[in-house]
Amino acid sequence: MNNFMLTTIRWLLSCLIFILAACEQKNTYKTFIPSKQDSLKRIAFIKRAFIEIYKTKKDIQNGDIITRTGNDFTSESLRNLNQRNKTYSHCGIASIEGDSIFVYHALGGEFNPNQLLKREAIEYFAEPYNNKGIGIFRFNMEDSIKRKFAIVARDHFINQIMFDMDFDLKTDDRMYCAEFVYKTLLKASNKKLVFNHSHIKSFEFIGVDDIFLQPFCKLQVQLVYK
Repeated sequence: MNNFMLTTIRWLLSCLIFILAACEQKNTYKTFIPSKQDSLKRIAFIKRAFIEIYKTKKDIQNGDIITRTGNDFTSESLRNLNQRNKTYSHCGIASIEGDSIFVYHALGGEFNPNQLLKREAIEYFAEPYNNKGIGIFRFNMEDSIKRKFAIVARDHFINQIMFDMDFDLKTDDRMYCAEFVYKTLLKASNKKLVFNHSHIKSFEFIGVDDIFLQPFCKLQVQLVYK
């Protein structure tokens, strides 16, 4: 594949971030007006989801990989880029700081206008308004290495790493979500971990599934909001 085609693929991937907003502007469907019963069901759904999120917090350890499934069109598109398992659209690294659990993750688009690496409490990262559920994954490695996952993630946050709109694995000053997790784990483990790389023709990238399908990574909790 020539450089023009490769650039085009990267451009199309970055455009996914903005497709939802464009679609909303062209939406000609009638506005849905929820009934009181619909509203009560939605409130009950949100309440149940947050209860489950709070219950799940006790299962999270330093360095865990936290994945989520977004419920919007952009997340659906990104989820479908996964080549082997299309369950999750986004991922980050958990860090226990005091009595709080934060998730460090790289996010672009309207949800993060300044494009800088984000540090969010697990309740915000996992919120059910824009997500269908989360997964908690853990690497079967020494605790010292797993703690270092969180330390390196915090260092990237302090260094104000920005989101990579080009989805280019060769750049380290800008990273997309799975790339951020991948490079953090490589650095923290001193490259002891080996990951599958996904391809669309000659375009090479790390998918969210390339993280949690790594042989040393095991699912701890899968939470689907109901």
